[in-house]
Amino acid sequence: MIVIAHFIAITCYVAAAALAALPFARRVEAPVNGVIAVLAAGLIAHGFALATLMRESGSGSLTGLGPALSFAGFVLAGALFLVEVFAREVSLTLIAAPVAALITTAGNVTGMHPFLDPRGTQAFWLVSHIVLSFVGMAAYGTAAAAGTMYLIARRELKSARFGPIYRFFPPLDTLDRVNHFATVAGFLGLTSGLALAGAYSIAYRTLVVPQLVWGLAAWVCIGSLALGRLLRGWQARRAAIISAVTFASVIAVFVVFRVVQFNRGQFL
Repeated sequence: MIVIAHFIAITCYVAAAALAALPFARRVEAPVNGVIAVLAAGLIAHGFALATLMRESGSGSLTGLGPALSFAGFVLAGALFLVEVFAREVSLTLIAAPVAALITTAGNVTGMHPFLDPRGTQAFWLVSHIVLSFVGMAAYGTAAAAGTMYLIARRELKSARFGPIYRFFPPLDTLDRVNHFATVAGFLGLTSGLALAGAYSIAYRTLVVPQLVWGLAAWVCIGSLALGRLLRGWQARRAAIISAVTFASVIAVFVVFRVVQFNRGQFL
């Protein structure tokens, strides 16, 4: 059932991206309600898969590489769903939905095998850290996607071509607001997640150096972006460039760590 539910979720994410791309193929209005409905169906199937995994594997179900990647895809799709519902536009689905499908697929290929089996307070502490950290990263990814779209739309506007991108993408102000809000939300989520991780490491005398380095690198990147927007008044274009570049760098560092990591069953 876990594999089937994941397959349904991945299919829905890809279908949502295909629906969102319809205005590029022909002159039709963006199918907002259809995209939101398909994303919701994918989230329901994905949530069922994760709930079933947790019921079968216990409280440590998210500690393995495969389950963690699946949960990352679920959180990213959830963040995308919320943005599309409140913004009432679906252009962000073109980028975020395929990424959510790709991450979820990678998790399933890796295998749904937990790495740890914590109990009681330790389990609650660890799961809270994982959830908050992934929420922060999903918000960071949303900010990066909105920033990338802002740069593309701005270039289209400057060139005065007024093609499908100009017609279909939301206004620059909307993309900038999404980038701003997602940046702040990502910073708060990652800060909370890292604080729990630090306290957990001290309390249970466990320290994984790659996780610490990567987590701090991500926190410094999004923290600099959030403080730049809130305190330094960074303008939309600068924030868009920095969010896209830093997020890509954080993902690249994760990939490098995974390649050289000997413990294949662990997230990092």
